[in-house]
Amino acid sequence: MQTTQTVTLGMPLDPSPDHEVTIDAHGLPYRVLNERLAALAEEGATHIRVWGVSGQRYLGTNLRRPIRLSIEGIPGQDLGAFMDGPEIEVFGHAQDGCGNTMNAGSIVIHGSAGDVLGLSMRGGRILVRDNVGYRVGIHMKEYEAIKPVIVIGGTAQHFLGEYMAGGTLIVLGRRLGPDAVHPSRYIGTGMHGGAIYIRGRFDPDYLGKEVGAVDLSAEDRWLVEQHVAEYARAFDLGPADLLDRPFTKLVPLTSRPYGRLYAT
Repeated sequence: MQTTQTVTLGMPLDPSPDHEVTIDAHGLPYRVLNERLAALAEEGATHIRVWGVSGQRYLGTNLRRPIRLSIEGIPGQDLGAFMDGPEIEVFGHAQDGCGNTMNAGSIVIHGSAGDVLGLSMRGGRILVRDNVGYRVGIHMKEYEAIKPVIVIGGTAQHFLGEYMAGGTLIVLGRRLGPDAVHPSRYIGTGMHGGAIYIRGRFDPDYLGKEVGAVDLSAEDRWLVEQHVAEYARAFDLGPADLLDRPFTKLVPLTSRPYGRLYAT
C-alpha cells in the first residue's frame, strides 16, 4: 500500500517500503533541496513530488535509483544531469541543459525547454511537449544498443543536432501550419552519427553541410511511430494527428566531417 508523507528538513522518512513524499520548495536554496532529494532517495522513497519550484538548479542530478520525481514549477539549469535511471516529470517549463550527459531514465516536460537540451546525452529519453531552444541534442551519442531519444512536440531553434554522434531526434512542429517551414537553421552542423526526423516542411538551405535528407524506410517509419506514440501517451494526445504529414530523415554524409582538417 502506498503512503504519502509531507516532509520538512530534518524530518525522518516513514520507513514503509512504498511511499510518496511531498516537498515544498518555496524559498529552498538549490543545494539544500538537492541534498534532501538525494537523502530521500537513499532512504527508499519511490515517488517524490516537489512543488513551488522556481529556478532551483541540478534537480535530479546524479540520481541512480528507480525513483519518480514530479516537479511543479520551473526548474533551473541542468535538470537531470548525469541521471542514471529515474523518471522526472515537469509540470511547467524548464530552463537550459536538461538531461546534460544523462545515461538512462526519462525526462517529460509539460511545456517548453531552453537551450542545449540533451547535451552529450548517452541514453534514456526526453519528451518536450512544446518548443525548445538552441543547440538541442548537441553531441548526443550512442553505444551498441543504447540509443538516447529526444522528441520535441513544437519547433527547435538553430544548430539542432550539432556534432551529433548518435541517437534519435524527432521534431514534430505540432503548431506549424501545413505550408509553414521549421525555423531551425544550421541543422546537423558537424553531425557524424545518429538520425534526425523532421515532420513537415523545412528549407534545405537551413541544413548543415555535413547532412543529407533521405526518405524513410519501413524500419524508420516503425521507429518514428513508436516514439510518437510514446510522446502522445505522455501528453494525452492523439498519435494519428502527429503522423498526418510526411517525415524526412536527416543523416550524416560522413563519419568524419572534419577529417580533412587533420589529415597529414
